[in-house]
Amino acid sequence: MPLVSLKFLLTRIWFIVGFYLLTAKLFESGKNIEKYIWLYIMSLMLVIFYSTYRHLGYGLWDKQAAHFVMDPFYNDHTAYGAAIAMYLPFLFGFSFTKVYSPWVRWFVRISLGILMMGLILSYARAAWLSMFAVLIVWIIMRLKIRFKNLFITFIISASLILVFQHPILMYLERNNTESSANLADHLSSMSNISSDASNLERLNRWSCAIRMFEDKPIFGYGPGTYMFQYAPYQLTKDRTIISTNSANGGNAHSEYLGPMAESGILGPVSVLILFVLVIYSGIHAYSRTNDKRLKTLVMGALLGLITYYIHGTMNNFLDTDKLSVPFWGFTAIIVAIDIHTQKVSQAEALAEKQS
Repeated sequence: MPLVSLKFLLTRIWFIVGFYLLTAKLFESGKNIEKYIWLYIMSLMLVIFYSTYRHLGYGLWDKQAAHFVMDPFYNDHTAYGAAIAMYLPFLFGFSFTKVYSPWVRWFVRISLGILMMGLILSYARAAWLSMFAVLIVWIIMRLKIRFKNLFITFIISASLILVFQHPILMYLERNNTESSANLADHLSSMSNISSDASNLERLNRWSCAIRMFEDKPIFGYGPGTYMFQYAPYQLTKDRTIISTNSANGGNAHSEYLGPMAESGILGPVSVLILFVLVIYSGIHAYSRTNDKRLKTLVMGALLGLITYYIHGTMNNFLDTDKLSVPFWGFTAIIVAIDIHTQKVSQAEALAEKQS
């Protein structure tokens, strides 16, 4: 296992150096950001065309075909859906920002339609949910609702969930809607914890992560080791038709519980600190600048990352390059613009003093 952890750490360091540190250097003073975004979007549209063409052979409403038609570019339909969801906020922003010419905005809207089609046909329920959630976040940011009010609302909501957890659980257990080609049923099946194998297996993986944490709460089993260690922690009552004891069945399906099992309490704490700092920097950069272009870029990067933060409660893909590129790249966009706007604000303040 030490070699597994070493390989995992080297991979993460490589991702951070290549996709964050070097990328942030390219984005100094807010330069090259649109080029970076469009390089991925253009490539992603080619993958969507390819996937849709393959999907047509099985029928566009064949949910099972949606699991593999994007191969070999993405190894899973959920990763494919997550990538599309991360770039949609940029396209929404570009299509309505008058900084760009009308012809550019029309091209953006066509691209937006293509990505929306790809998202729907991915049948990735977590990606769909993340888009609904990010719409709420966008409304909150536009209305400039104070953090204090949001925090109070969160505490009240969490308290109500705790008080009524048993009725809520009973309701979820009565939901037997299976994932299907019907989009409404497919979305509704997200809360089916009575018969949906995908949801039940996710609960099984989460339960294993919690039991692993209970055994080693301080340092965990080591980075990257979950898939090799979780099998003995499965309970017979939790196993599903897709459960496995081998290391080829994926990971903890959570960017929060996985690090908790592998790195102890410091794992999820470090993840949450990173996410909170990025959100804080993004909001401050957005509020500080009056440049509409930079506002659009910060908002797009922040909302794109939030789609993944939400998606990360149900899946984890940061051990792959496909999602690490936008994750660390969007973080670099926010940090670069935050630093740039700070410098501009300081220069303006100094100029006012001198005058």
